[in-house]
Amino acid sequence: MDFRSLTYFITVAGELNITKAAALLNMSQPPLSSQIRQLEEELGTQLFIRSKKGLTLTPAGTILLKRAQQILELAEHTRQEISNYETFLSGELRIGVVEGRAPFLLSRWIRGFSEEFPLVTYTVRSGSSDDLLDQLSHHLLDLAVIAAPYNPELLHGITVGRTPWVAIIPREHPLALAEGNEVRLEELADVPLIIPERTFRVTAIEHWFSQKKLSPRICCKTSHYVDAVSLVEQGVGVCIFPQSTYTPNPHVSVKLITQPAKYAEYVLVSSRGSVISDLADAFRDYVKDFLEENRMQSARFRLREAELTLPEDADLL
Repeated sequence: MDFRSLTYFITVAGELNITKAAALLNMSQPPLSSQIRQLEEELGTQLFIRSKKGLTLTPAGTILLKRAQQILELAEHTRQEISNYETFLSGELRIGVVEGRAPFLLSRWIRGFSEEFPLVTYTVRSGSSDDLLDQLSHHLLDLAVIAAPYNPELLHGITVGRTPWVAIIPREHPLALAEGNEVRLEELADVPLIIPERTFRVTAIEHWFSQKKLSPRICCKTSHYVDAVSLVEQGVGVCIFPQSTYTPNPHVSVKLITQPAKYAEYVLVSSRGSVISDLADAFRDYVKDFLEENRMQSARFRLREAELTLPEDADLL
């Protein structure tokens, strides 16, 4: 199995038609069919189901398609990295980021870093912390901004910020209509709740309630903030989520959860088990300096969104 055969396979899998794939590859049909058969023989499994209507991927073919795309992407990234080595800081930096306030932190780092190193390009991928950690472990990302906790034995981490846990409430709900920008945890005990699906988060939220001898009524779990807000808009329930950067939405109200208050922590992580690139290392150093010099409070980078004040006695969740 080599890069060429994987390229052939990806093209055929994309078209599900040997003739069309051959035309895209600028080759004739027989040698392409032969390459696919050789790949199947090498792997000892059938990759396509062949019929008069065309081709269909087998389960094994579906797995190979995902891995082949990852392998070729990693190979291209490695080629760029080596070609730029010992010349000047350039190339592509692949960064993953969880939803919430983290993307807005990352955007400010990229802005400042780009001014110093204008030849660097970026690929930014969003996902849950677990999704991003999986991509990081497969070397599909150089760095990721995730929500704590993380395994310090496997990952090198830099704490980059924290944000309060809030309740996102349907605009006409009694809790939204009540005065003030806070809601007590006990007021959420009897309403259907939408929460992050990460196993650790579910356990932590259940423990949060149990501290008050309460049990949460969890009706839905989701990894994505946008999905959570959409569910709240339709009145499915009240969402418990780390505060996102403020985006005006006439259908929901956001209030700080108190008694007790909790906060989420964002961490910039890289794999300990692999050699970090010069580019990723330089970006990580930039973020360290950015935080130490508190540039976020400068006129250029200051967050302009509405902020909820986090109580001093708030704990990490």
